[in-house]
Amino acid sequence: MSEWRRGDSRPECDCPTAELKMREWWIHVGLICIPLVAVYLHIPPPQLSPALRKWHSAGEVFHFRGHNIFYRDSYGALGSSDVVILLHGFPTSSYDWNKIWEPLTQRFNRVIALDFLGFGFSDKPRPHRYSIFEQASVVEALVAHLGLSDQRVNLLSHDYGDTVALELLYRSEQNRTGRLTINSLCLSNGGIFPETHYPRLLQTLLKDSSFLAPVLTRLTNYMLFSKGIGEVFGPYTQPTDAEFWDMWTGLRFNDGNLVLDSILQYINQRLKHRERWVGALTSTFIPLHMIYGPLDPVNPHPQFIRLYQQLVQRSTVTVLDEHISHYPQLEDPTGFLNAYFNFINSF
Repeated sequence: MSEWRRGDSRPECDCPTAELKMREWWIHVGLICIPLVAVYLHIPPPQLSPALRKWHSAGEVFHFRGHNIFYRDSYGALGSSDVVILLHGFPTSSYDWNKIWEPLTQRFNRVIALDFLGFGFSDKPRPHRYSIFEQASVVEALVAHLGLSDQRVNLLSHDYGDTVALELLYRSEQNRTGRLTINSLCLSNGGIFPETHYPRLLQTLLKDSSFLAPVLTRLTNYMLFSKGIGEVFGPYTQPTDAEFWDMWTGLRFNDGNLVLDSILQYINQRLKHRERWVGALTSTFIPLHMIYGPLDPVNPHPQFIRLYQQLVQRSTVTVLDEHISHYPQLEDPTGFLNAYFNFINSF
């Protein structure tokens, strides 16, 4: 092999080839960046499916501190004065209750559900300091709007809604102005104990990273969303493609993806106010029940349910089939309803 020696002419670089490779590199960068920039700038939200349109058209809005709050209020069983208020989880909406809505109307005189501020069909202001305290005030304002301030109400909650329910319970126990008169409380698969709650990686990044959060909220897409949601459903109870799409559509409505990081501060609020909310749960004398899907990776079995039974000894508990995960009302609506009706008919 020949060697280059001092005095010899240096081999010439193949400039056209180098320029071509550089041009190809920039083309690849452009192909990657263009769709990312398009997503970052904004992709229009998906159209509502017929099922979501039907849910939306059956609802109404009321005004809370300048914001529109979506709710549904169905009159059901004649001869009953019982009212149940349904409090949904993160990051979905009142539509989480659609599979058990009609059976509930056959048991209760009124079935009421709302989309919390920042969720579903409600307004999603930004910037905004979302908090569990504000959401509890939203519920109290809705109850007053519906003329039910003096009515005993039953609360049925899930996930994020569990913590809102605990703040409502605290206010009720403390006789706060505007408080609800709570007849019973049924919780389901919520991270009410910070020590047994394991948020997903994306949730942790969004709630704790002020630098990454604005980028991640804009880059969140259907594929990432459906993968994340699918991980908290059981392997045999996965949503259909249409159900995944409805959840995504509800999130994207009013640019809800852009407020995820603000809403997720509720995880930090749970830790900060643990004594307030867990204390209300452990000291109350109202009828309590927990419906639990044991395959939940966010509130895993058996750590979560053991701690619940240890601390909340006045509560009854239903543990559903072993393949049911974080969304029991969607994964096993029949089992969920049976558990709830057995509880509500027991007192």
